Amino acid sequence: MRTVLSVSLPENMSAELDNFSKKTGRNKSDIVKESLSLFLWEMKLKSVQKNLAPKAKKLGIVSEEDVFKTFS
Repeated sequence: MRTVLSVSLPENMSAELDNFSKKTGRNKSDIVKESLSLFLWEMKLKSVQKNLAPKAKKLGIVSEEDVFKTFS
């Protein structure tokens, strides 16, 4: 099932989207869908990081290197 969404963009953002669409040969809808998907994934990741950071810190995991050492 699909849902149609109407979005109002500032003029400059609309122009950038038009230019990028023409330059890449992709349609604007696909670009917006991919962008939204990446944004939502990033927000979920940030939420997980925020929730796990205190627990990781208690375990001495404070850097990405610590994560790789611990879980590799």
